[in-house]
Amino acid sequence: MFDYSQLVKEMEDLKNQGLYIYIRTLEGPQGSWLKIEGKKVLNLCSNNYLGFADEPRLKEAAKMAIDYWGVGPGAVRTIAGSLKIHEELEEALAKFKGVEAALFFQTGFITNQAVIPTLLGPEDAVFSDELNHASIIDGIRLTKAKRYVYKHNDLDDLKAKLEEASKENFRRKLIVTDGVFSMDGDLAPLPGIVELAEKYDAMVMVDDAHGEGVLGSHGRGIVDHFNLHGRVDIEVGTLSKAFGVVGGYVAGKKELIDYLKQRSRPFLFSSPLSPADTAAALEAVKILMESDERVKRLWDNAKYFKEKMNALGFDTGHSETPITPVMLYDAKLATEFSRRLFEEGVFAQAIGYPTVPKGKARIRVMISAVHTKDDLDFAIEKFEKVGKELDVIK
Repeated sequence: MFDYSQLVKEMEDLKNQGLYIYIRTLEGPQGSWLKIEGKKVLNLCSNNYLGFADEPRLKEAAKMAIDYWGVGPGAVRTIAGSLKIHEELEEALAKFKGVEAALFFQTGFITNQAVIPTLLGPEDAVFSDELNHASIIDGIRLTKAKRYVYKHNDLDDLKAKLEEASKENFRRKLIVTDGVFSMDGDLAPLPGIVELAEKYDAMVMVDDAHGEGVLGSHGRGIVDHFNLHGRVDIEVGTLSKAFGVVGGYVAGKKELIDYLKQRSRPFLFSSPLSPADTAAALEAVKILMESDERVKRLWDNAKYFKEKMNALGFDTGHSETPITPVMLYDAKLATEFSRRLFEEGVFAQAIGYPTVPKGKARIRVMISAVHTKDDLDFAIEKFEKVGKELDVIK
């Protein structure tokens, strides 16, 4: 019998360092307010940017899909599990992104593990931002490509790595970056990355998980934000954040999508999204194509919250998006701050190592389009109270 005492000791060590993750259980649907442990709390840590997770149109679409298609696909897509509604979602995503084709996967995490190892082998090279998401890192680990990790958003360092790699005869070179870095809320310098890729004959892949529904016209993402259509080879997105459902997808040239259908293991060996998830995601895309009102409201809320927090003396880092890190730097302090906020009716989780580097602990606030000004004022009041009690602000 395996001795679990070592695992227990490791978890105790995490608690002592303030790094143990306490998981709160929701007792109702996602929204600006939640019920947790019988307590009504303001939700400030969900990725539900646009409020789609409990949107009536999405729920109705999911119900209708169940009535017509049933609850499951029944097989992998290469055998008997590819439904017409799956193709409709992919066509809508491609149109939304302004590309030739798209292919969805079970999650955004799996999408990176589907794309990167399928495209790269021992004869290739990959260039990765040092703060890329864990799914990108794990996708790269599944390849035998030579790895070059460049300093965060540092184009000079990326150029130096590309120069170094140009001395070797690689079959393919892939630069991969997050579009929006989820812990700090800053943007990748995508125009500069694209210019370097074109100069050094490399492909560009951007994971736009936190840019979908947030950046660009109608929330089309970072490529649209920088007007780089046709110059970014691979766009990866998620359906589980701004779209409010679950899943991930890759968008780009038809040849890329056709190749992934032939060689990508998560596509070949795992069943696709349920009809309900597919229909709900499709409805989210339709809403965004109809109107950008929610996207604008999201940005208005983010601007208001940041300005008020900065005026109180909180350090909100260098975010360029609605993601608002309230920097505390100490893991134990961040855990205690989160606990006190919850007591005051605000649900905002502490983030520490290994999600962020040691010494960079914070409360990561996620603003939503469904927050009202009264909601935000309530949050600001409670942050001020707890911040003064814990000597974070004066």
